Amino acid sequence: RAEAVLMRRRTWAALALLLAGWIASAAVATEARILVQVSPLAGFQFHEGRAVWGSMRVGVAMALVREPDNPHDPLAVRVDWQGHVLGYLPRRENAAVARQLDFGNRLAARIVRLTKHRDPWKRVELEIFLPL
Repeated sequence: RAEAVLMRRRTWAALALLLAGWIASAAVATEARILVQVSPLAGFQFHEGRAVWGSMRVGVAMALVREPDNPHDPLAVRVDWQGHVLGYLPRRENAAVARQLDFGNRLAARIVRLTKHRDPWKRVELEIFLPL
């Protein structure tokens, strides 16, 4: 009788693990995306970054705003957060993202690293991706 109870407990434990794995895989599938690039945030020190630094968190979504009429860079992609201009994708890394935005593709961005660093290029790192 004790063996039967132990066997039922093991069976239920195994089923619980299988169910947990299935739930976890379903959650991952709903967050599927194609990573386009990971980039630092350029110009952080010249925009509103300092004012909102304490409110920014890893994982927070950023808005990518195409600026084709930007006098400094015709491929400029501005990075905004909650209505604040934080900076731009670096000029050397913005061409593919600019083209995709121009084609109407729905790219998204989020913060993947925040670091208090003297070098403003090392303070914020973004992940740009295509949600699926």
